[in-house]
Amino acid sequence: MSKTLQSLSRPVAAPRASPLRHLAAASLRQASRLLTRLARQLAASPSARRAPARAQPLPVLEFYAEAGAPEGALYLDGELVGHLSGVTRL
Repeated sequence: MSKTLQSLSRPVAAPRASPLRHLAAASLRQASRLLTRLARQLAASPSARRAPARAQPLPVLEFYAEAGAPEGALYLDGELVGHLSGVTRL
């Protein structure tokens, strides 16, 4: 077996067209048209134009019992909710 490439002296012949091949090509073109029409309808629908719902951030709970801060102060999203008297840590 030789490992050299042989050059082609004549053009490569195209495969013969068969009726089955023409039928397959026509079916694929029709499916492409249908999918294009469906994609355009979906893109134009009002539900596609709506902005996606954003998840609400979770509330942030903070507790301070340090020197200089109000003793036992409880904050929710940066707003003072109340004081927990006698509590030094959570």
